[in-house]
Amino acid sequence: MTDAPVTLALPIAERAAALAFYRDALGLEPFGELGSDGIPEPLRFAVNDGLTLMLVPTGGFGSLLIGDREVAEPWACECLLSLDADDAPAVDALVERARAAGAEVVAEPTAKPWGYIGTFSDLDGHLWAVVAAV
Repeated sequence: MTDAPVTLALPIAERAAALAFYRDALGLEPFGELGSDGIPEPLRFAVNDGLTLMLVPTGGFGSLLIGDREVAEPWACECLLSLDADDAPAVDALVERARAAGAEVVAEPTAKPWGYIGTFSDLDGHLWAVVAAV
């Protein structure tokens, strides 16, 4: 296993809407040189020291793939992205920020035997879970 940084690339429909959502709902700040639309190109966010989130317009996402595989349909979720939270109120607050920024809450925050979790779908249908361990 390597200690190299990881970039997670997700397809998006619209750059300005995605920028606003990830900045306002998740508190992430974009970085990089600005494109002609005033948004960093590529649109990237430093999640932590080892993880960068890169948002790629759906039309260009296919160019990142090897072979002729199509990008999954918007309703198909091939992964669940998870954010850790300190406690239940922090989960509630992040889920509410996401809702206010346009996310669809698919599972309201609730207690489970192993923690407290809420799940939402971002503007492009990617599923995010916010979890506070017990």
